Amino acid sequence: MAIRKIVQIGDEVLRKRCFEVSDFGEKTKQLLDDMRDTLIKAEGAGLAAPQVGVLRRIFIVDVDGEYYEMLNPVILEQSGKQYGVEGCLSVVGKWGDVERPKKLKVKYQDRNGNYKTLVAEDFLAKAICHENDHLNGVLYVDKADNLRTEV
Repeated sequence: MAIRKIVQIGDEVLRKRCFEVSDFGEKTKQLLDDMRDTLIKAEGAGLAAPQVGVLRRIFIVDVDGEYYEMLNPVILEQSGKQYGVEGCLSVVGKWGDVERPKKLKVKYQDRNGNYKTLVAEDFLAKAICHENDHLNGVLYVDKADNLRTEV
């Protein structure tokens, strides 16, 4: 496993739409393992493939030590609203307030290509939306109010 370099704002890879994952072989599994190691080292809550320079529809989220790996995610439903502070491993030293859904339903594939559906609420819903935005070339700063250098 390896720690990968996290791409920073200004790099064009963060503004590109990612391609769907069609190969669920060892290369994809290695990427997921590397992303998890990178996320742990960076002490973040989520990491999307473009943040490590890979234009694939993949992200991982860590909520209280439980890791969610989502490949080819599609948000099927969303409801409610939550508004709160967000930061990003690709936008070091800045935070902003973003409105996200309070609850959502997402369909995705796991590392083996199996289809899954998850209903997420609160922080998990926020994290999924944040990471899913990365797959479409959108950063939280595009949606944030009150950008600042302190939480």
